[in-house]
Amino acid sequence: MSKTHYSVVRNKGYKRSQVGNIDRHNERKNENYKNSDIDLSLADTNIHFKQAQGSYLQTFDQMIADGVISTKGHKKDGSNTVIAEMIFDVNSEYFENHGGYEYAKVFYEEAYQMAVAEVGGEEFILSAVMHADERNKALSEAMGKDVYHYHLHVVYIPVVQKEVLWTKRCKDSALIGTVKKVINQVSHSKKWRSEVVTDESGKQKLELSYSLLQDRFYNHMVEAGFSGFERGERGSTAEHLDVLDYKIQQDTVRANNLEMELNEKTAQSAQLDNLLQEQGKQSKDYEDKIKKQQAKSATLDKKLKIAKESADAVSDIESMGKKTIFGKIELLVKDWKALCNLAREAIMGRSLIRGVMDKVKMLERDLAKANARLKELNDPRMQGVDENLKYFQAKARSPKRLSDTLAEIMRQPPEQQQRQQPNKTKEHEHTL
Repeated sequence: MSKTHYSVVRNKGYKRSQVGNIDRHNERKNENYKNSDIDLSLADTNIHFKQAQGSYLQTFDQMIADGVISTKGHKKDGSNTVIAEMIFDVNSEYFENHGGYEYAKVFYEEAYQMAVAEVGGEEFILSAVMHADERNKALSEAMGKDVYHYHLHVVYIPVVQKEVLWTKRCKDSALIGTVKKVINQVSHSKKWRSEVVTDESGKQKLELSYSLLQDRFYNHMVEAGFSGFERGERGSTAEHLDVLDYKIQQDTVRANNLEMELNEKTAQSAQLDNLLQEQGKQSKDYEDKIKKQQAKSATLDKKLKIAKESADAVSDIESMGKKTIFGKIELLVKDWKALCNLAREAIMGRSLIRGVMDKVKMLERDLAKANARLKELNDPRMQGVDENLKYFQAKARSPKRLSDTLAEIMRQPPEQQQRQQPNKTKEHEHTL
């Protein structure tokens, strides 16, 4: 019984911090690889259907500078996917049975044309390379000769066309709300959204975008005249590989992940060392100036952070959801959870603001009462009240001494009010 071969295309996105690792792996820039089956002496046998111009990130940044693509809506913390990769693959034994290296070149050249159509144009592809230098150890031993695992890496920028509308700040009111321009927005999530499809029985269902990509790859290659393989099983993580091939690929993935982690930690360590060295070179006066400047800008930074978080939140919310043919809005689970968290924070914030406003009102009432009391105390009519108030305050402080003083006053005769004596000298002078 002949073995069944499977065609598969994997699709994965990468953050900016991860791009350097796939660049070095795909373009064979490393001197050593943890995958011992990679034979760098055969690197010249790798076929480029499109050669990278500089590093992947250099080309990406240049395309932004030239206005070819836009990262509008991306966060500045580097958490967005900026570059993606499709890996086209069929079992190693399939190529060995159909002509080996030469057959693989023709097969993957056709797969590359399919990738160009999927991406939306060759200008968005950074690199397309067929690896032919990875030896399939298990199959080589089984067949008694060197057999290589041929596969195609297509590195591209996931873009969707986005309409930018004229805002209310436009001087021409007739243009407000109309299309100002169309940009190629970098967005992996929008590029690969799930779709509602209709099966042969007419029943509609939600199909994952990657699963649909598998279907298109298989159909494209069959229509191009290639045969002898089937579409990879749905939901399988190893649908394109036999057991031994799959183990080899998993080891490669783990090695790449370890490489990424090591490089990230090395970069973080280098940044920390540089920071410590810079701090050690600074004088105390310079540090004091930095602290003063930080204190002055703390309030502004907080406001800017709040404004940025609000703008990011609004942008994320606006991009969530997709209207289905049933008139409902469909959300991914992570988007639904994000909306729940935002609603919870808004309710808590509203309650906090209400509490603060109540306290402000109470303070305003207390202040009004205090001002009214102060006005009363300044009124001349209140002076008698003040004398009585002083009496009660004295009684509260020294009741016995006050009582003795009053008793002594009552034993004494009343004080005689002195009459004002006229000035005799002045009176005498007036008589004269």
